[in-house]
Amino acid sequence: MTQPVLTAFDVAPADVSAFLGRASAADLDALEFGVIGFDAGGVVRRYNAHESRMAGLSLDRVVGHAFFTVVAPCMNNFMVAQRFEDTAQAGGTLDETIDYVLTLRMRPVKVKLRLLADPAIPLRHLFVQRQQ
Repeated sequence: MTQPVLTAFDVAPADVSAFLGRASAADLDALEFGVIGFDAGGVVRRYNAHESRMAGLSLDRVVGHAFFTVVAPCMNNFMVAQRFEDTAQAGGTLDETIDYVLTLRMRPVKVKLRLLADPAIPLRHLFVQRQQ
C-alpha cells in the first residue's frame, strides 16, 4: 500500500486528510509551506520546519503552547479561530483557503491560509503559504 503524499498547498481534500492522518514530522518538514497542527484546546502539537524558518519561531517556542493566544494572537479572530470553533461545534469538516496578512512579531506579510479540520483526524491544521 502506498503512503499518501502531499506535494502542494492546494491538494484535494481527501488526499489532505489521508496525508495528515499518517504524516510523520519528517513528512511535514519536507513540505515547502508551513503546517501547524493543534488540538481541540488550541495547543500546538505539530509545527513543521518550513514554518519555523519563515516565522522565525523555534519548535520549542511553539509546540505545547496555545496557538491563538500565545503563538499567533493575530489569528484569534472571526476569520481564523472562530471558523475552527464553529466547525467543531457543528461536528463538520473545514477546508477553506483565505487571503490573510500576518502582523505579529514581523512586518506585515501576505499569505494564503488553508484551514483544515476533519472529525476523523484528532488535530486541526493550518497551512501557511507566503506569497511571493
